[in-house]
Amino acid sequence: MENLVLYRVEERIATITLNRPEKRNALNPQLILELTEKFIHASEDDAVKVIVLNANGGSFSAGADLEYLQQLQQNTFEENVIDSNNLKKLFTTIYYLPKIVIAQVEGHAIAGGCGLATICDIIFATPESSFGYTEVKIGFVPAIVSCFLKQKVNETIAKELLLTGKTFTAQEALEYKLINYVTNSAEINRSVKEFALRLCGGSSGNSLMITKQLINQTTNPLLEKSLEFAVQINARVRESEDFKKGIASFLNKEKINW
Repeated sequence: MENLVLYRVEERIATITLNRPEKRNALNPQLILELTEKFIHASEDDAVKVIVLNANGGSFSAGADLEYLQQLQQNTFEENVIDSNNLKKLFTTIYYLPKIVIAQVEGHAIAGGCGLATICDIIFATPESSFGYTEVKIGFVPAIVSCFLKQKVNETIAKELLLTGKTFTAQEALEYKLINYVTNSAEINRSVKEFALRLCGGSSGNSLMITKQLINQTTNPLLEKSLEFAVQINARVRESEDFKKGIASFLNKEKINW
């Protein structure tokens, strides 16, 4: 079976690549597990100073895949807590990683895929890319990512994005200060590599690590408590009638009348 996540190192840059293009790099438990393992490996790899997260195919990540959503309807509360904790572990692994993580977003970054991009330290995107925390549209909540988003954008923007579930462009994401750069698709590989190489050659690895820790821990001192609450919310909402109705309508491609 082909690896869901690819890993390579070149010039002190580790590239971690989502490799489920036939599913638009949709998230499932195995992909989440493999991603977490690759990031932990990169953090311990002495040949690596900076990490780039990208994806094969036309989408960065379209969120949870259909089989995964179907399974969630059958899960017990305890199983949903475990599943939510796995996503929390992936996000916190990236957030607390002692190395800088650059997201290279090309195509859709939706729901969990948008969350994955959000937690990276620096985000590049192409003009054609689109973003969206669309969970509320199917009776779900963007619980875990909300703990990170509200530290990146102001409360007004965070509420608009999370409550409406709207999709938005890379240019809008730049204006919201959610991402750092919008770069043409023909140039994004070069731009990301040049940025990563500047960090590799121009900054102390120890200083990068400590500065990242300083920023994260002083801007979000209550993160762990918030995440514990978010995991419980995630599991509880999955038992709600609105969630069951929303997922059923989504899977059947039916319009949902809330």
